[in-house]
Order: sequence, then C-alpha cells, then structure tokens
Amino acid sequence: MMFGTCAREKEVAELLLRGRWPHACSAELRAHVAACRACSDLVLVTQNFRSAHADAAALARLEAPGMLWWRAQLRRRNAAIERIGKPILGAQIFALAVTLLAAAGLVISQARQGLCWMSWFDDLPRSLHLAALWPATLTSFDGRFWLLVPILATLALVSGVVVYLASEKR
Repeated sequence: MMFGTCAREKEVAELLLRGRWPHACSAELRAHVAACRACSDLVLVTQNFRSAHADAAALARLEAPGMLWWRAQLRRRNAAIERIGKPILGAQIFALAVTLLAAAGLVISQARQGLCWMSWFDDLPRSLHLAALWPATLTSFDGRFWLLVPILATLALVSGVVVYLASEKR
C-alpha cells in the first residue's frame, strides 16, 4: 500500500490535461501507468470524466434564447386566438341559425298567402316611400327593378362570406 503520491503522477496528469494521453507519451511512461495503481486510477478516472462530460455536452443542444422566447410568444398568441375564436364561432353559428329561421319563416308565410312574390316586390317601393328618393328613370321599370335589388344584395353578402372564408388563415 502506498501512502504518498507517485513521482510521475504529475507528468501523467499534465498529459491528460492537454489531451495527449496515450499518443504523445513514451512507451516507458505507458508501462509505468500500467504498473502504478495511482497513475492508472488517475488515467481511468480522468478518461471516464471526460467521456461523461462529452456525452452530457452532446445531449444538451439548446437553441438560442431568442428562438425559445419567440416560440413561447407564438404559442401564447395562438392559444389566445383559439380561446377568443370559440365564442365567435358560436355567435356566427347562432346568427346563421337565426337568419335561416327568418328565411324559412318568410318562405312559409309567403307560401300560405299563395306565393305572391312579384306583388310583394311591386309594393315594396310604395310601402317604403322610396319613390321620393330615386330619380324618375328608375321607377319606370314597373317594379322589376326591386327584384334586382335583393338579388344584388344577396350576391354581395355571399361574396363577402366567400372572401372572408378564403382569406382566413387556417
């Protein structure tokens, strides 16, 4: 049993520190390390620590802090948009249901009255008193112009919905 340190331990430690063990040392020093328990333990422990350090460094591939922050902000915004979007979707479905019910009620009421669609459109300008607002040339269409107005309004509404749905990012 040896109580002191080996005389060549400092030399072995220097080679290990510089990373030159065992390639840049003499055959005599390698033979000494094989025979000396203190030097062989030093080599074994140092090599194991270096191997563990290299493995740990290879596992810890962290991205840049700015990228991590940006992704966290993006996740936070997307979660907020999703939370806000759920009630809006519910309101849109409710509005669509109310509109469809109103349209169905109109169709049913007109069906009970004998489907007098054209007479209803003919009476619309007179009942709304819009004749005072329009030039005289527009009222000479004898009511057929008022059939064109709801068609154009429906076309504009459907076009707006299509553009909204097409431009929405999914």
